[in-house]
Amino acid sequence: MSDHALRLLREQPHLAELAAFPFNFDLARADHGEAVRLASGGPLEAVAGDDTGGTYFVCGDGSVLYADSEGSAGIIGNSVDEALEVLVGLPGWHDCLGLAPADGEEKIRAAVAETEEEIREYHGIDDERTELRAGLGLPERSPVELIGLLHAALLRTEPDFLLLNAEEGGAHDLLDRHPRPPLWEAVLARGRTDLTLLREGSAWDEVAGDRARRALALRAAQFDRREGDLPLLRHLLRHEAEASMTDELRLAAVLVGLHGHAEDLPLLYEVRETDFDTWCGLGGMPEPGADPAELRSWARGLDDSLFGTDPADEPLFTWTGLAHEQGLVELARAALIRRLDGIDFRAYRDARDSKAMERRDASQLSSLVHEFEQLGDTFQALRAQRLYVPLQTRAWDRVSALLRLARLEREEGRFGAAIRSLASLRDTLAEPDAGADADESDNSLGHWQRTNLGAYIVEEHYAVARTAATDTALADEVRAVTVAAGELLARLSGTARANVERHLAATTDTHADTHTDIGTDIHTDTGANPDAGVSAEPTPPRPSAG
Repeated sequence: MSDHALRLLREQPHLAELAAFPFNFDLARADHGEAVRLASGGPLEAVAGDDTGGTYFVCGDGSVLYADSEGSAGIIGNSVDEALEVLVGLPGWHDCLGLAPADGEEKIRAAVAETEEEIREYHGIDDERTELRAGLGLPERSPVELIGLLHAALLRTEPDFLLLNAEEGGAHDLLDRHPRPPLWEAVLARGRTDLTLLREGSAWDEVAGDRARRALALRAAQFDRREGDLPLLRHLLRHEAEASMTDELRLAAVLVGLHGHAEDLPLLYEVRETDFDTWCGLGGMPEPGADPAELRSWARGLDDSLFGTDPADEPLFTWTGLAHEQGLVELARAALIRRLDGIDFRAYRDARDSKAMERRDASQLSSLVHEFEQLGDTFQALRAQRLYVPLQTRAWDRVSALLRLARLEREEGRFGAAIRSLASLRDTLAEPDAGADADESDNSLGHWQRTNLGAYIVEEHYAVARTAATDTALADEVRAVTVAAGELLARLSGTARANVERHLAATTDTHADTHTDIGTDIHTDTGANPDAGVSAEPTPPRPSAG
């Protein structure tokens, strides 16, 4: 994209002065005052600012992102040249953010004229506009054209140009309030196209053989049900069974079952018997030979409780997961960040009082951590996990949450924070009743030394000690973590300790020449042998290395 006008402004002070006043594009005000970044991680360069504290940034593709001082941001041009066309042609552009081409020429011209008359009461803009346009080589466009450019640019802001506070991770609001299509509409677009192809009798194997396309076609069929779809649904069901138990496999079984054909019972039974997961996930299914009405009743029950016909009723994570599978990573990331912001705002409003937050927030936060990790966004996963930890009241859950927090902090290079999280974890091991009600006793950690959780705890202590050793300012803390790791290792049961020591020994050669002050056998992988002890307690998800 062209940056011809920006180069001229930098080379010719007189033009730069005109851009700064009266058009409020001031090269000398390029300091935004707080650290910001794009959620996508794309490049961002501040090039100018205005007298209200707003800043103009140039993105990697040349688009200009404007961020005001109140926490809102939006794309205002595909290039600096186009953005300056808008700023010069609509000197009161902030007051035009609510306008759209659909408003019509008469309304647009009247609104722009009213704004410009108010500006002229204080200073001139007409001669200055003519001079700056000529100096920068900008075309003269009508207000209607300029509103069209501005409106189209604003609608491109999300997801690719979502602006975040670099420290806290929260997203800026959209600069405008124009309606956007719902997430599900963008995600379903490919699925609807493929469903049409399937109905036409083409691309059956291409769609069914591609996991992402197959899932989307099934979702499209969920919301556009037709009697003639049964053959293609059977075909998709057979292929989806190859992926074992998925939401889409259950959906395919339901859509086939809703037709109520007895001849489909052997197929459905065969799919259910694929493996243990499918046997559990499709439980309650009628056996071959059952009455068709029984099949239809089973399918209708699942449909009513899990699916339905309105895409707006589907959970957010359905659409973000499908978006990710399609490669629409930024679309998924933006939606997840917006959801996390909503929870974070309530926590901030309630002074981060865990009792004031609803239990549904805990469930959503756990899912958000998982989804962000799937996207490779450890920064946002860590942000969600910080909110999740104080919501855990049972000692086992607090320890598991603190363990995951420490791992995320380590992966983000926040070694001091990881060390403090592990200290809190050890405090909970020592006093598991600290978070329980006064008249209750929390014995959920009674046998942690014999469980996989115990192995994970020890391995994370060693992983933090090894990686944090690169920070010489944390030398004392690293030694303390190393000592604690040894003490915890000694407390594990014989089988669990032997497995952890075997894993640690396997990495000795790899790290023998680094960080020798930590001690030997520092383990880099946070995994543990699944046979490291047995527990009646549910085993938490294995903390991965990212």
